[in-house]
Amino acid sequence: MIASLTAFQDSRRIAHGSATEVISACKAVLSKEPQASIVLFDDATGRQVDPDWRGSVAQTVSSVMPQAASNDGPADAPPLRRGPGRPRLGVVAREVTLLPRHWEWLAGQSGGASVTLRKLVENAMRALPGESDARQAEEAAYRFMQAMAGDLPNYEEALRAFYRKDDTGFARNTLGWPRDIREHAQTLVERARQAKTN
Repeated sequence: MIASLTAFQDSRRIAHGSATEVISACKAVLSKEPQASIVLFDDATGRQVDPDWRGSVAQTVSSVMPQAASNDGPADAPPLRRGPGRPRLGVVAREVTLLPRHWEWLAGQSGGASVTLRKLVENAMRALPGESDARQAEEAAYRFMQAMAGDLPNYEEALRAFYRKDDTGFARNTLGWPRDIREHAQTLVERARQAKTN
């Protein structure tokens, strides 16, 4: 689930908050400027979100959070089709490369390879929550800066300062960035610092 989004139109931040709030604000902009270039970011991961702008606000929200959609949703949202087979769990298929002995061990586990890998990941997430949160916050800051500031002056120097934890150097090297990009990057950097200390 996406907890919050931030939307930019070019270098101007136009909305920040819940998916419903941000998408409502973006749709208001698009109703006046259909050709507006809007970029959305998931605040937790820094990843760009690519909504389907057609339809209602609720339909657009469900396009970025399909697992949030349900038959109990708003009246203007299309009902989910239910069919035979396993329920949709939000599972994503990706390639995993392991040595033959690892596959042999996984094959012998109760539930098979997928179930065992999910359990191992869940256990690791519980065992090292702070480290995982800190890494995710750091990656979120990096992804946002790469997407929005990669072509801006002193980007490389700002990034190096970020990884060195040189807050003064980071602030100095981002002075030439558009204000909203600079401020949002600073917010993400501060969040990454807090996650490291918690």
